[in-house]
Amino acid sequence: MDFKYELKIPKERIAVLIGTNGETKKELEEYSKTYLDIDSKEGDVTIKGEDSINMFALKEVIRAIGRGFNPEIARLLLKQDYVLEVMPMLDYLKNKDHIPRVKGRIIGSGGKSRSTIETLTETFIVIYGKTISIIGESQGVMSAKKAIESLIAGSPHANVYKWLEKNRKKMKEQQIKSW
Repeated sequence: MDFKYELKIPKERIAVLIGTNGETKKELEEYSKTYLDIDSKEGDVTIKGEDSINMFALKEVIRAIGRGFNPEIARLLLKQDYVLEVMPMLDYLKNKDHIPRVKGRIIGSGGKSRSTIETLTETFIVIYGKTISIIGESQGVMSAKKAIESLIAGSPHANVYKWLEKNRKKMKEQQIKSW
């Protein structure tokens, strides 16, 4: 039985999905044993195959590439413990005019804020268009999301980092206990 997923990604991200000489597309098809039909004029991507689990994972990889991740990081979603969280900024803001300010708070001077959150949560964060996307293991993604929500709400960066450091320490202790 064949399954089919259809999704749309921004047209300017299609070239990244296809890759140089079609390499990325080919690798994704081979890994997931699927066929990708890509309409580069419209940004439509159709995934066809027989393994619905592989297809769902591949759909998440394609969504991640569409949200601005490079294919190497997006491919992490093929691992069982990795998840993608896409946060539409307009869900957190009353006015779209606030988007540049919020992007600035999350990215920080020279990318320092984003980098600090990524390090403390062991995640990858991309701000693209009107979304903030996070890839990582589920606990790290939840922590990164909470930190980003705090920054959007106006919490001082230092308080957010302090919370993340405490949270990271707690998570590490839980990992040691579970061994």
